[in-house]
Amino acid sequence: MLVSVLLLLVTLCAQGGNSEERDEAPRPGHVSVVIVGGTGDLAKKYLWQGFFQLYASQVSSGNSFSFYSGGLSPADKATPVFFEILKAVSCPKDVSKERCALLREQFLRLAEYRQLKTLEEYQDLSKHIQEQLQQEGLAEAGRLFYLSVPAFAYADIAEKINSSCRPTSGAWLRVVLEKPFGHDFRSAQVLSTQLGTSLKDEEMYRIDHYLGKQVVSKILPFRIENKKFLDPIWNKHHIERVEIVLKETLDVKGRIPFYDQYGVIRDVLQNHLTEVMTLLTMRLPMNLSSSEEVLQNKLQIFSSLLPVGKNQAVIGQYQEYKMQVQQELNMTKDHISITPTFAAVLAHIDEAQYEGVPILLTSGKMLDERVGYARILFKNDIFCLQNHNSVHCKPKQIVFHFGHGSLQYPAILVSKNLFKPASKDAEWKEVTEHTDVSVLGLPISDYYVQTPSEQREAYSELISHIFAGRKDSFISTENLLASWGMWTPLLSSITSSFPRIYPGGADNGDLLDVHLKGKEISYNSEVVIISNDPMGGTSANNFHVIQGKFRGADMVSAWAEELVERLAADLQEAAEEAVREGGVFHLALSGGSTPLALFHRLALHHFSFPWRDTHVWMVDERCVPMTQLESNFRNLHDNLLQHVRIPYYNIHPMPVQLNQRLCVEEDGGALQYEKEIGKLVNGSSFHFGLLGVGYDGHTASLFPGRKMDEHGESLVALTESPIKPHQRMSLTFSSINRARRVALLVMGKGKHELITQLSRVKENPEKYPVTGVKPSAGSLVWYVDYDALLG
Repeated sequence: MLVSVLLLLVTLCAQGGNSEERDEAPRPGHVSVVIVGGTGDLAKKYLWQGFFQLYASQVSSGNSFSFYSGGLSPADKATPVFFEILKAVSCPKDVSKERCALLREQFLRLAEYRQLKTLEEYQDLSKHIQEQLQQEGLAEAGRLFYLSVPAFAYADIAEKINSSCRPTSGAWLRVVLEKPFGHDFRSAQVLSTQLGTSLKDEEMYRIDHYLGKQVVSKILPFRIENKKFLDPIWNKHHIERVEIVLKETLDVKGRIPFYDQYGVIRDVLQNHLTEVMTLLTMRLPMNLSSSEEVLQNKLQIFSSLLPVGKNQAVIGQYQEYKMQVQQELNMTKDHISITPTFAAVLAHIDEAQYEGVPILLTSGKMLDERVGYARILFKNDIFCLQNHNSVHCKPKQIVFHFGHGSLQYPAILVSKNLFKPASKDAEWKEVTEHTDVSVLGLPISDYYVQTPSEQREAYSELISHIFAGRKDSFISTENLLASWGMWTPLLSSITSSFPRIYPGGADNGDLLDVHLKGKEISYNSEVVIISNDPMGGTSANNFHVIQGKFRGADMVSAWAEELVERLAADLQEAAEEAVREGGVFHLALSGGSTPLALFHRLALHHFSFPWRDTHVWMVDERCVPMTQLESNFRNLHDNLLQHVRIPYYNIHPMPVQLNQRLCVEEDGGALQYEKEIGKLVNGSSFHFGLLGVGYDGHTASLFPGRKMDEHGESLVALTESPIKPHQRMSLTFSSINRARRVALLVMGKGKHELITQLSRVKENPEKYPVTGVKPSAGSLVWYVDYDALLG
């Protein structure tokens, strides 16, 4: 046992980072361990077990220990709770029962609970440690403070430690900080500055337990050990994509007060998955034992990442989350949280080695299985004509399997059509006998599989690194701020976005499947339509179509992007039907900002749209020259017409400028447009009319305060707007209601109050002109996004 402990110490010291850190490697002496928050959930589940394993491994090394559980509760109340936690610790498998019983007894004797609330109580702790050292004639090696408390308490506790609990000269101080380290770049910067006034950077250990997982800590050594195989293929010419995935089956019930402030991106992607990404893509260090070089190479990746914004992410929220938020935060039933519980984010590295390689970071609660992995999928240039089961035809991939899932144990898997990995590490072994399981599309027998000889818990691993003075498995200030620099713009861009609702577990089906196109990501299924209660329901069947009724007409509702996709698809369907029937499609488009997303969708995705047979008309126009930015036609031209192949003579702007004058009634512009419609459009009935709704209920340029029949049978009229430019030209109700199909597109949170009012009022075109839209022989469909529908 003594020999193995000495060997472990030699190994730890050899890996101890740069020269400065190796000077701080553990030397024989007394170590005081203080867990602030020592009776909390994290300490109960992981920390005391980790420190007991440290004690068990170091007890014969010449070090002595004291363990303190600090908390806000008085000692008489918390001490019994603390010792119940300690009684549950277990020994490593290779320790005999007799030895284990002795170690546990000693560990309990060395531990005590102390109330740590005020500066005086921290001073008393330091005085107690000093007295113990003097009484027992011990040399102090160092003091380790583990802050298992909310982040807002870090700065205050760090100040108390600095002013009252620093060890004597020559001994080290290490303060461990649990995530979250801020909630965006600014807050992380403020927290780092506050901590920097009390602690040196080398004294702070920001812990991310994912870096203690054996497979994660093996990524860099694996890349180095297999350098001769990986160097030729670890690049854009061979890697198809990188996937970093953490799926969980549990919800966040009981954690809502924390989780609703942070969400899945802050909770998992910004730290765990980002760290894995840097390990997979960073330049390999010349010296793996140099913490400084490892951290600098990680930092380089952040400077090469392309910006991540709204188009590089999709978000979701499991269905029961709304109710859990209402219950745990004591909110009313109409309260809706848009905190995501699922996210898939697409990253790209702007370096020649990885140019164009998609890196997908994905995590979520209430998914179909609990599993974590990083997968490097390689391009396969082998084409098998007959034997499709040949190993050469199967996916080429390396999987860093963190645990759980079908495999149930941590492992590194290399598909046999790539290479056989080197096996240089005595702490890892090759698995040769396989159970009948499949991992990411391949049976386990199609992989070379390596797994740790002995599985160790992540916190225990990292606690041993802290004791050894190793910094490479922890988050430096620079890397922390660089990571937040990457994620903060994305978090800002989705701050008001509604996540896609998913039922949870196997019922999710393909709802959360994503589609990668270039540098952008989207959900693969275009539209999610749920029941009459958009945030409720219990069956997965509710998630196929959002279709209902609004003001007696059909309504489609979805997240904004999906709503636009649906409208574009419906528009193309109408165009194709009209062209099949009569060889032409007449489309009337409204102005304003609402249709812009639709224009972009049509231009970028609907390449088969029958533009050559389409005539585009204006629903309304501002009385300004068409070259000005305020012009609806200029808007339409810049965002759609110049990007599609539509014949010039099929475009029909409203003639608002005649005889070098704007909208003068004597010039007859409205009548001229009406005659043009009558000449080209059969029965003056447009095939499809797209309208919006203003905050005051106006549609087209038909504003409140006018009677519905004011323009009689005229199809086009000059109107007056209450805002500049006041003069407008517009289709009338007579024209609008002749259309075969009318779509009313309503988007944005600002329209929620209007939608609420419209759901309650009867037909009243004088007050709410949009209520006068009632196609006489055609159909009306409301397209309302969730921002407008739910607020």
